[in-house]
Amino acid sequence: MLIISIFLIGCKKPYNPPVITAPGSYLVVEGEINSGADSTFIKLSRTVNLSSKVATNPELHAVLAIQSDQNVSYPLKENGNGNYACAGLNLDNSHTYRLSIKTANNEQYLSDYVPVLNSPPIDSISYDTKGNANGPGLNIYSNTHDPKNSVIYYRWDYQETWIFHSDYVSSYVSNGDTVLGRNQGQQVYECWGSDSSSSIIIGTTAKLLKSVINNNPITFVNSTSEKLDSKYSIQVRQYALTANAYNFYVNLKKNTEQLGSIFDAQPSQISGNIHSTTNPSEPVIGYISVGNTSSKRIFITLQQLPDWLPTQAYPIASCPIDTERFLYFQPNDPFGIPQEDEYFNYNKKDFTGILLIPIDFVGNGHTGSYPECVDCTLRGTNKQPGFWK
Repeated sequence: MLIISIFLIGCKKPYNPPVITAPGSYLVVEGEINSGADSTFIKLSRTVNLSSKVATNPELHAVLAIQSDQNVSYPLKENGNGNYACAGLNLDNSHTYRLSIKTANNEQYLSDYVPVLNSPPIDSISYDTKGNANGPGLNIYSNTHDPKNSVIYYRWDYQETWIFHSDYVSSYVSNGDTVLGRNQGQQVYECWGSDSSSSIIIGTTAKLLKSVINNNPITFVNSTSEKLDSKYSIQVRQYALTANAYNFYVNLKKNTEQLGSIFDAQPSQISGNIHSTTNPSEPVIGYISVGNTSSKRIFITLQQLPDWLPTQAYPIASCPIDTERFLYFQPNDPFGIPQEDEYFNYNKKDFTGILLIPIDFVGNGHTGSYPECVDCTLRGTNKQPGFWK
């Protein structure tokens, strides 16, 4: 058996499929042409090899423009990191439009001309606390209808925002020489976090007599999530799709989210409506649609939810409190008043990585802990969003 085991181990060889090291780097186009008063955002990037250590590969210094079938052009401005944008276009809905791309390497890409298809308003964003197969939690749904029955294919995405808190409150800050009390703009206990949808959310009323979407699942928030610790908000955006655009997203969803088991669909070619005019055989990933989106936001407070207990971001074992580190007495005066400023000047090198917490220690001094346990701005912002209420 020992000989057989050695033989079997010796026969094992790593297998690296050609696709892992394939040199191809294909253009990826994300975004929609907004036909209304809202801005248009387009993101360009390149695919990376599975074996690559680089996770993202933005396409920089490209020249983008929206073109109409009447030869009117609307340029987009580069905002860095592969992002391009232009202000509200207020396009004529009776014409068709396409996206033109010229990369820094003089490669040319064009999307097909597509008609303007505006999304109907979102009727409501609803929720329940029934949970799902992943356990207890918050289910978010979208509801809409098109009285004209002109839109039967839909897509949604969302932006989440929530309040979270650090483990401890710090009311003091050092400017390098002196310990000062924090003002309101320097507070690091309450912050706002945010996240965007990462899955493809689509729906259709093609098999219904009327274009009515009722309780279409948008996202699920686990009951233990920090997002539900105080107040949670979600803004849902809705897009109207053509049949071709809907089929593109169906195929993309199958290839990116529904692979891994023997019961899932096999990978297939993803064909969008963007093409390379420099090299017609080059694949391009993306689909450009034109239309006005609709959106709606809701707020959910802790008081509206069951008695769920969110998991602490940092357990006590990872956030110890040092109760002596910030006590410094003048030499030869062990029973005098602690001198905070003099301590930091005297022992500044030892101060690195520690923040003060205003917890009294036997009437003298302060306690402290690590920045990630005290400073919420390391994971969010202490600036309240303009839409928050």
